Amino acid sequence: MPLIEAKNLSKSYGAIRAVRDVSFAVDRGEVVGFLGPNGAGKSTTMKMLTGHLRADAGAAVIAGFDVAEQAVQAKQRLGYSPEGAPAYGEMTVREFLRFAADLRGLADPAESVRQTLELCRLGEVAAQTIDTLSKGYRMRVGFAQAVIHDPEVLILDEPTDGLDPNQKFEVRRILKEMAARKAVIVSTHILEEVGELCTRVVVIAKGEVRCDESRDKFLARGADLNAVFRQLTA
Repeated sequence: MPLIEAKNLSKSYGAIRAVRDVSFAVDRGEVVGFLGPNGAGKSTTMKMLTGHLRADAGAAVIAGFDVAEQAVQAKQRLGYSPEGAPAYGEMTVREFLRFAADLRGLADPAESVRQTLELCRLGEVAAQTIDTLSKGYRMRVGFAQAVIHDPEVLILDEPTDGLDPNQKFEVRRILKEMAARKAVIVSTHILEEVGELCTRVVVIAKGEVRCDESRDKFLARGADLNAVFRQLTA
């Protein structure tokens, strides 16, 4: 059974159809690169998959649980980092992660925080307030709250956007360590991440899936990935 299923998801904002009948599934061990230009419907699709936005039609299923009908069970198995990694800026990194651990009802929240600080290499800024951090560290804190409960499913919206090369390397390293045990969707517009991180590629444009294939098949389309991307999303 796939851990993530988008079943004919559709969403409109007034007369604008943002997502049109989108379907795909993600199995354990897969890291799916969710690609598309700005306004393609990536974030809207991810918000429906995570239960942050109700679909007009279709269903989102996480680890066998319908996100609309069985929200608690689905979200217990889900880690989500939305675009921009919002957090409470007045909290320290440690306080924010403890807050996330308490919300999740973890058995040993202090130990979960310790492990997550180590995993995400946030120990040196643990005592800093989030609003004093660089963008790279704030993005990493958003990622940390998504993984603190060791979920089966990770849905990450632009997790490396704006990061420097070293910070991108760190996020990719963590994801690669986790990937075999989880189903992961990574929304990105950085085509290099397909080869570096993903096992599969789903391309969306104008709210519709234009491509769903293995990384190797996608990369074999041509040496100029930007040209391939433009052709798929035209």
